[in-house]
This record gives sequence, structure tokens and C-alpha cells, in this order.
Amino acid sequence: QVITGGHYDVDCFVEDPNGRTIYKETKKQYDSFPHRTEVQGVYTFCFSNEFSTFSHKTVYFDFQVGDEPPILPDMSNRVTALTQMESACVTIHEALNTVIDSQTHYRLREAQDRSRAEDLNGRVSYWSVGETLILFVVSIGQVMLLKSFFTEKRPGSGGTGT
Repeated sequence: QVITGGHYDVDCFVEDPNGRTIYKETKKQYDSFPHRTEVQGVYTFCFSNEFSTFSHKTVYFDFQVGDEPPILPDMSNRVTALTQMESACVTIHEALNTVIDSQTHYRLREAQDRSRAEDLNGRVSYWSVGETLILFVVSIGQVMLLKSFFTEKRPGSGGTGT
């Protein structure tokens, strides 16, 4: 997910160890890509901002590698039904996974909103400095104009005296 920068979009691709592209998207703000590996080795992923070189972006990504281990040690080989305590543990575990996903979502939203607030704060600060400068220029201009109204212009003392 693109958190900050530009129009919140980025290009992304994933390649397997053989160089084959297994995922490619352009100008996406967020996406999810589940993939079960078939080839062992180093997988390459790249986020590209080539189309928007003037705006820097912050990108969040998350890997989940492997299957989640069972909650109880012998849960996969079990033949009988779960006890009430075991089923409560499973329910709590699923609820906690939901809470983790929600917290991640809220952290991302908070980072986006913080970036927007800081950007807005900078713009308001520059606007305030500009207004202050304009206020000083107008004030000085008004003082000078009023001063010119009350200064007496004396005619030159040329030739005749009484």
C-alpha cells in the first residue's frame, strides 16, 4: 500500500528465481497478492516510481511466509472433538488475528493522515507568512499615504516680498 506521495500509486512486479514474472501491476495504490511458491530460491520484487519521478513515495508491504503453525501441538492429528477450553483458545486466536489486521490497517491510515496533516501544516505556515508580509507592506503604504495628506507643501520663496 502506498502511504504517502504523489497520487498514491506505484508500479510493482514480482519475479521468481527463474526470472519469470509472476505478478505485475501498474499505478496501483494498494493490492494483495497471494502466491504459493513452486520453485525454491530468491524471489525478487520491485516497486517503481518511474512515471512520477518528482514525488517521493512511502510504501508499506507485508510478507507472510509459510503456513501458520497449529495452535495446539497435536491439533492436525486429532480424531476427537475439541474440548471447551481448546475451542475457546481457537476462537480467541482467530479474534486476535482479526485485531492484528485491524491494527495494521489503522496504523497505515494514521501514517497517511499524519502525512496529510504535516503537508497541510506546512502550507498553512507559508500562507500565514505571506499574509503577514502583505499586511506589513499595506500598513507601511497606508502610513505613508496618510502622512502625505498632512504635510504642508510650501510654495517656493521666489522674487516678491511684502
